Amino acid sequence: MKLTPDQIATFETEGYLFLPNVFSADEMALLTGELPGIFAQNRPEVIREKGSNAPRSAFYVQTWNEVFGMVARHPRLVEPGVQLLGSDKLYMHQFKINAKAAFDGAVWQWHQDYATWFNDDDMPTPRAMNIALFLAEANEFNGPLMFIPRSHRLGRLEAGHDVTTTSYPLWTIDNDTIQRLVEQGGIVAPKGPPGSMLLFHGNLVHASGSNLTPWSRWILYLSLNHCDNAIRRFKRATWIANRDFTPIDMLPDDCLLAYARAHRGAAA
Repeated sequence: MKLTPDQIATFETEGYLFLPNVFSADEMALLTGELPGIFAQNRPEVIREKGSNAPRSAFYVQTWNEVFGMVARHPRLVEPGVQLLGSDKLYMHQFKINAKAAFDGAVWQWHQDYATWFNDDDMPTPRAMNIALFLAEANEFNGPLMFIPRSHRLGRLEAGHDVTTTSYPLWTIDNDTIQRLVEQGGIVAPKGPPGSMLLFHGNLVHASGSNLTPWSRWILYLSLNHCDNAIRRFKRATWIANRDFTPIDMLPDDCLLAYARAHRGAAA
């Protein structure tokens, strides 16, 4: 999937790009059908919310689930990253599903992803980005992602290591800085149906609130990085910060539908 010059300009100016309805209903049915089994697993890659058994994140799923292994190499997700990062030599720094569970989904504090990649993983430069795929509807009630537009232009900001607020430690930005940034750029919260995509810069400041609704909000994230910008510190497990810097080899665009057809035939 190729982005247009206008879409690329929007990303570069605002720090993010929202694309609704990129994947079909049949493709999304295949993906969401895998989620109960993924979140039910008792393994270190599945992180639970603090104080409850609700899933918060499932990491490295592309290595232990066949369907999401294809998603990690899907051209509609990877090719926009190739365009925006300016290289076809990209590797998967991180692959995760964030599960903002109904009633129990906790906050993600204000942060830049590159702050964590830099401080924890020693990623040399912010030549990395996120490709997000909505696996469920994101609406104004169930904790949508919030962005501060154009905040990526400020580079990496001062951050503190929050290891207490949630079950996942994060390099977060203080309230005074967030107030100043919001006064300058405001807040947006892209919303849409399953199959929609969000692309955003590694330095874009973002967060999400808790989910008090009956509607879970699931988002898949591919964090893509230049192979020659690979991390140099390995204190985090490889399922959080990947140590395999092999370039992504994209699959055919119809790989998910072909898989669904083949498995329907096998089941019959």
